[in-house]
Amino acid sequence: MTAPQPLTLLELNSRISRLLATAPGINNVWIMAETSDVRRSGPHCYLELIDKDADTGTPRARARATIWGSVFPRLNDTFAAATGSPITSGIKVMVLASATFHPVYGLSLNITAINPEYTLGDLLRRRREMIARLRAEGILELNRQLAWPAVPSRIAVISAQGAAGYGDFINQLYTNPHRLRFTTRLFPAALQGRDTAPAIIDALTRIAESDEQFDCVVIIRGGGATADLASFDDYSLAAHIALFPLPVIVGIGHERDITLLDYVANLRVKTPTAAAEWLIARGADALGRLRTLASDILDAATTRLSAAHRRLEYIAGQLPALAGAAITRNAIRIGPAADDTIAHAVAQVLRRRADRLDAIAAIIDALSPQATLRRGFSITRVDGHAITSPSQAPPGATITTTLASGILTSVSR
Repeated sequence: MTAPQPLTLLELNSRISRLLATAPGINNVWIMAETSDVRRSGPHCYLELIDKDADTGTPRARARATIWGSVFPRLNDTFAAATGSPITSGIKVMVLASATFHPVYGLSLNITAINPEYTLGDLLRRRREMIARLRAEGILELNRQLAWPAVPSRIAVISAQGAAGYGDFINQLYTNPHRLRFTTRLFPAALQGRDTAPAIIDALTRIAESDEQFDCVVIIRGGGATADLASFDDYSLAAHIALFPLPVIVGIGHERDITLLDYVANLRVKTPTAAAEWLIARGADALGRLRTLASDILDAATTRLSAAHRRLEYIAGQLPALAGAAITRNAIRIGPAADDTIAHAVAQVLRRRADRLDAIAAIIDALSPQATLRRGFSITRVDGHAITSPSQAPPGATITTTLASGILTSVSR
């Protein structure tokens, strides 16, 4: 029996390659899958396409794929312009591909076109799902409901260190024509690439540790590719902003660019300069209201002072006439009998005073020594001194006794 002639592996792989090249239904077909392990090497892009179970999310099929350098820049730019994201891992894509088999590298799919509308629809679906989740959790509107201070002047800024957008924001803020004073503090964070969401969350955490020092938070990003905005469609980042205790302003794109953060932030503006202009306008409005209030107070005070001054002038002019009129009215009320009335009143006063003096004189007279003598008492003196005891009159002393009607002289025994 003749032994079969064996094939080399190269020969077998070459046969497979030729068969695939001519097999119907596997060349230039549109495929729906999810990207994984996307990487660039020189001008080429290498990735893996995965088909996942819709319910469990487990892979049902895998295939290596390539986008050669001759078409990758054009495909990537077109895709990024339409979806806001470059070709990266973890996105749903619809690609035009052909099955190829390389004798060394094996089976691979060669991608020659991509339909960004399919991916855009999936991104919008995912964004809608995250919005629905935030709404169901009751946090979608929380930051947007926070009240602003009259003049938000203490600002925490999240931006890339040295970024042009940050410089534009600071320049606009500190050179405002109203001479409003603002204080800012930069919390540096990367605002592009895969580290965007974790970096902003870390900055928000640091701001929250001293939130009483700030009136608001401004997240700004000047310039940069629209494709980088995909990093802001992150649920965790959106939830942190929605729950943040200070109002948050987001200015990370242009008017046509929408991200998940625009649905949760208190205020969305187009650019860093627009954020500064909004803050300045709010301060200018408060300053205008203050000036109007001051003008109203001045007008009211001036009106009242003028009225009071006119009243004082009127009263000052009326005082002399009022005094003369009062005297005239009293003179008329007193009438011709004024003199008799006054004389009669004076006479009554004098009589009352005379009666009182007579009463006082009678009291004094009743209490005098002479009145005592008239009641039968006497005063005995020895050598001119009144005595009250016989022992005070030695024998032979001359005794003088004063009576009411005269004086008796005797000699003591």
